[in-house]
Amino acid sequence: MVAGFATAAPNAALIEFAGHLLSGSGSLVDIGCGAGRNAVPLASMGWSVVGTDLSPSMLKAAAAREGGQRLRLLRAGMDALPIRSRSIDLIIAHGIWNLARSGHEFRLAIAEAARVAGRGAALFVFTFSRHTLPADAEPVAGETFVFTQFSGAPQCFLTEAQLVQELDAAGFEPDPVLPVRELNRPATGLRTGGPVIYQGAFRLS
Repeated sequence: MVAGFATAAPNAALIEFAGHLLSGSGSLVDIGCGAGRNAVPLASMGWSVVGTDLSPSMLKAAAAREGGQRLRLLRAGMDALPIRSRSIDLIIAHGIWNLARSGHEFRLAIAEAARVAGRGAALFVFTFSRHTLPADAEPVAGETFVFTQFSGAPQCFLTEAQLVQELDAAGFEPDPVLPVRELNRPATGLRTGGPVIYQGAFRLS
């Protein structure tokens, strides 16, 4: 799995959005950076990047790629970022918040992103859509958007309204530069087995 992530291409929409934001210099955190598929190219663009992940193997693979002095890698969870408050210009949550095992953990992760975000900071989100699962799938007892039907483990699958509401509660508003889009949604009645994804940008209000 690490090898697959190590050779994966960066997210083109993220790279374009980050290029739109960068003016001279900027700081960003890539939460759950994995093997550096996005963190390394962003550092090469001129961003000062902090990549965090809980997997030593992923961090080792990221370190093996050419990131230069602009890339710093730290072992940390999504809900406890070792980063100074109000110091980050761009926060990336690419395929990480959907791994939260409860709504509480999901909200802690969002609150942590809001804590490190500087004034007017941008947020790029790439997370599972509720449309990944059948309409009759039931959430975990006591939860609203946490399900086990996809992988057997608790994971978060939100509707667009839920995603916007949760981010709004932490002070993030949709950014019209990169509106929320749903990716990989199959035609009615067809399921490919892969996750349907929400992708979009927000700004700290």
